[in-house]
Amino acid sequence: MASMPSHSVRYLTATNPFLHKLHRLQKVHYSLASASLSPSPSTNDDPPPQQKVKTQQRTRRHAERRSNSDGNELGDGKEKGPSFFPKKGQTLELVCESLGFKGKGVCRVAETGFVVMCDRALPGERFIGRVTRRKGSLAEVTKQETLSPHWDLVDAPCEYASYCGGCKTQNLAYDAQLKAKEQQVRDLITRVGKFSDTAPDDSSIVKPIVPCDIQFHYRNKMEFSFGAQKWFPRELLGQRHDDISNYALGLHAPGYFDKVLDVDKCLLQSEPANMVLALIQTCWRDPQFGLTPHNVRSHTGFLKHLMLRSGRNVKTGTPELMVNFVTSSYKPDLLMPLVEMISAIPEVTSIMNNVNTSVGNTSVGEEEYTLYGNSTITETLRGITFQISANSFFQTNTCQAEVLYKLIEDCAGLRGDGSEIVLDLFCGTGTIGLTLAKRVKHVYGYEVVPQAISDARTNAKLNGIGNASFVQGDLNKIGENFGNDFPKPDIVISDPNRPGMHMKLIKFLLKLKAPRIIYVSCNPATCARDLDYLCHGVEEQGIQGCYALKSVLPVDMFPHTPHIECVCLLELC
Repeated sequence: MASMPSHSVRYLTATNPFLHKLHRLQKVHYSLASASLSPSPSTNDDPPPQQKVKTQQRTRRHAERRSNSDGNELGDGKEKGPSFFPKKGQTLELVCESLGFKGKGVCRVAETGFVVMCDRALPGERFIGRVTRRKGSLAEVTKQETLSPHWDLVDAPCEYASYCGGCKTQNLAYDAQLKAKEQQVRDLITRVGKFSDTAPDDSSIVKPIVPCDIQFHYRNKMEFSFGAQKWFPRELLGQRHDDISNYALGLHAPGYFDKVLDVDKCLLQSEPANMVLALIQTCWRDPQFGLTPHNVRSHTGFLKHLMLRSGRNVKTGTPELMVNFVTSSYKPDLLMPLVEMISAIPEVTSIMNNVNTSVGNTSVGEEEYTLYGNSTITETLRGITFQISANSFFQTNTCQAEVLYKLIEDCAGLRGDGSEIVLDLFCGTGTIGLTLAKRVKHVYGYEVVPQAISDARTNAKLNGIGNASFVQGDLNKIGENFGNDFPKPDIVISDPNRPGMHMKLIKFLLKLKAPRIIYVSCNPATCARDLDYLCHGVEEQGIQGCYALKSVLPVDMFPHTPHIECVCLLELC
């Protein structure tokens, strides 16, 4: 998500109050819809919610009547100007101004300045797009033809980059990717979080983004899907043949749950993982093996997913690879020919079979079997050894996780005497807490997923860490007694998933008043919202904030993707 660029609305004039009102309405809808957020609490200057709704409805009806009477579609040959609100199916000339939510381009109609979102549009690109979806004052378009290319154009090294939904910005220079991500965070912190960030760079709340030194082959886990329906780009639709050749192993095509883009390598995973993927692709369709892909419509077929996880041998530092077949039933004889071929690759130290009989698309099995080697692989992170099972939760980019955890430790500002109590919320497998444990008095970790808590306890024991306690519980459903089982912490670390923190937890933290909170977020939009609550409170609910935001540090964990991590430091006022 990114804010609407200020220069995208210069067509508005100070003498036209209708356009001012329409622009304000458009910004409200754009901000909330693109961030998938609940509306922020209104200020004292805002009208009551009922009055707001009526005003917006009247404004929209006025705009619709105006557009229906005054405007026509681009290129319809009539003399009347284009409508301010585009219609579904309309063809528009657009200019992309920035990257927004999920990496979509924030664009505007050249004639009116109306803001739309377009997948795979990049800053500076001028193109023709067709409106595929419109709701209120928001619209989405599909790019049909590029009129002039975007800034910082580079050749995408992956042959699937134009079709795969994973690396949408491979053809954008990496420096430009970083600039776009940093700007998204700055816009959200000021617009959603309501923080002023006009200070010079050295004293600004939002710090320069931390780049990722390794921009390819950085993922230690990739999940591929088997499919009964191969997805073809438009230009290759005529190449379909029999059912077997339509079988696919790869990544789901964007927007399709039942179609798979067939791939034989991915530039984000390790080379040994690509060797395994390519080897499986050469033979799994052979009728002599009797293997069939799972059909998500008919719920038939054997092979569901192929998961590849990379690690390192703790003693030698050599690569270790786990291959996990997710199947609809337990039939090891069907998999053994593949197992024999894959196990010949030296880096493969584990081959697992997760059996998932449900109709859902999850890769976590109800039962797990070891077909070859060990049931786990190992990895080290800031001096701590982790055992990783097929379904373990672990940071996907190991090298950048080292950087991220060092930044978290720096924000913690440990005194060095081992006296601090750390409360680790949404602790996962305990990776953050365990890397701090040897420098503090005690770590208390909470996580809703039982398997993650089990892994955290195993990892603590493996590293001889006795001052870390991990508790399974849902932090979105905490009661009045939450907090009675641990002393008041000196430092709270909160690393929620994309929806952010529940208001119950925010109220608890404001009541707890720990001296320091480190908020680690994978979603800058919900992060900015929660920071607003913690610092400014929620006036309508009688909640007062009690923290000061000291810094927000964006970290690029996943180059070529729209994902951004942030490390935020808050101190008690």
